Amino acid sequence: MDGLTLLSRLFGTHTALRRWSVASLVANIGIIVTGAVVRLTGSGLGCPTWPRCDAENYIPRGELGIHGVIEFGNRLLTFVLIVLALGAAITAFRIAAPRLIKWLTVIIGIGIPFQGVIGGITVLTGLNPWVVSLHLVLSVALVVLCTRVLVSVYDMPVTPVTPVLRTLVVGTFVTMMISIYLGTVVTGSGPHSGDGGAARTGFHILPVAQIHALAVWIAMGGTVLVVLAALRQGHRIVSRLGLALLASGILQGAIGYLQFFTHLPTVLVMLHMLGIGIVTTAASALLFGIGSAQKMSGSTAAATKTSAR
Repeated sequence: MDGLTLLSRLFGTHTALRRWSVASLVANIGIIVTGAVVRLTGSGLGCPTWPRCDAENYIPRGELGIHGVIEFGNRLLTFVLIVLALGAAITAFRIAAPRLIKWLTVIIGIGIPFQGVIGGITVLTGLNPWVVSLHLVLSVALVVLCTRVLVSVYDMPVTPVTPVLRTLVVGTFVTMMISIYLGTVVTGSGPHSGDGGAARTGFHILPVAQIHALAVWIAMGGTVLVVLAALRQGHRIVSRLGLALLASGILQGAIGYLQFFTHLPTVLVMLHMLGIGIVTTAASALLFGIGSAQKMSGSTAAATKTSAR
């Protein structure tokens, strides 16, 4: 295989764009889990400064121990995400993908380095829980954008729906995102601070967890309404996307309750963090899988009129 053929396979086909996009989504979900590993192992200050690991070195030395290795390893993953985002962006421009997809891949690529910046601020502020939560917020936002890219590159049909159903879907998505953010407040109020001396939010974990759970219940209720409405209106794809969100949400909720009542064991917390990525993907696919019936019918009519001319 010559260089040009390899270059074409890597960056010159629609299949390559799909592969880069899937890898980018998986990696952005993965860094949510590895970030949890840093926190759960108390390695948040394993590298006590930033951008260096310590005052003199960019890589961890022996005296920093396993915590330095874990924290530094998580920092290195940011570069993996950048490579994957660049691969998707280069491919999107080379194959002349739709403008939206080109710019989404660019935005994802720009967003990833901010993880490093937030990480630096996190270290320099001694793992302030409000700053730590921004790590997850950015990761969730990138997962949403990655899902939007996948919806397009896999040519997933967009279903025109009524305003009522669209409102239900948007409301469910927004409520789900709010519940995820509230989950970061629960984390910031709990025992896994990332380092023994790190500050907490100061909130009592029980009421914060109850508010978080309430938001999840509202989102799940909205999902049930979306599924019922989609089935009633004969939207099979929308109902399937809703069922996927419902199933992942129920599993995520079950893990959440189990980890809370078993005093937050490490394995369950990691599974819960993985679930955040899966639920975000499912909620985003549902959101991007629908469109306004009026706008889409108008676009169709305009296209028909143009072709008739």
